[in-house]
Amino acid sequence: MLRPKNDRGRNVTTSKREATRRNIIAGAGVAAAGIVTGATTAQAQTTGKTFVLVHGAWHGGWCWRRVADLLEKKGHKVYAPTLTGLCDRSHLLDSKTNLSTHITDVANLIAWEGLKDVVLVGHSYGGFVISGVAEKAQPAISSIVYLDAFLPDNGEALIDVVRGSKLYDVIQGTIQKGDLTMAAPKAALFQVNEKDRAWVDEKCTPQPTATLSEKVALTGARDRIAKRAYVRAKGYASPGFDRAQAKAQAASGFRVYEMPCGHDAMVDMPDRLTDILLEVA
Repeated sequence: MLRPKNDRGRNVTTSKREATRRNIIAGAGVAAAGIVTGATTAQAQTTGKTFVLVHGAWHGGWCWRRVADLLEKKGHKVYAPTLTGLCDRSHLLDSKTNLSTHITDVANLIAWEGLKDVVLVGHSYGGFVISGVAEKAQPAISSIVYLDAFLPDNGEALIDVVRGSKLYDVIQGTIQKGDLTMAAPKAALFQVNEKDRAWVDEKCTPQPTATLSEKVALTGARDRIAKRAYVRAKGYASPGFDRAQAKAQAASGFRVYEMPCGHDAMVDMPDRLTDILLEVA
């Protein structure tokens, strides 16, 4: 039986088969290209990130060492600055050292180092600091993480969010006496694991009092950051941080995690915390 031919004299059926074969090969090539592109994109999302880790009251950059080591071994860039007036920068303490000073510490680091796509993490009091930093450097920040941290509203100071607690009474007494600093509590109070308590006690220094009474000015910049997370250390009982967690859960766009450890999660469970930070990043 004669097969129909096209105007070039080739069998139409044969041409159709060849076209189908070419389409299959081309489709496979596109699919393969998609897999490679997807893998490359996934790697780009988890490698080469820049982390800025902000400590809480009484602490310094030293508390992030374990997490920083883990992140750096995975190829990430890490900055863990000590805020003015604390620990290795305690010699810079003066009566003007306040929350604005600490916000500027971190915002200037981001600006002068030319950092982009930053994963900004704040622990405890550091929640006030990173909220203020977001106001100054929001375009450079891709993710913001509150680690067992305060999640303040505009016009709040730390003393405001702990009202009714023993900490409030201590801060109020420190202010009334006119003391420049507030002594560090023992690590046991924060349920730091027993093995590390002596080390944490040795490293902590008094907190500049003015950092606890200055109100933070916010316009909602943190809510414009694409990725937001709250991490609660459930081994440390704190109504204040429970409220912060509930606020994050009620807010749009927050991912919420819980860790079975004391308040200093970066000391107690650095491996798990590192995994969470990479997931958020």
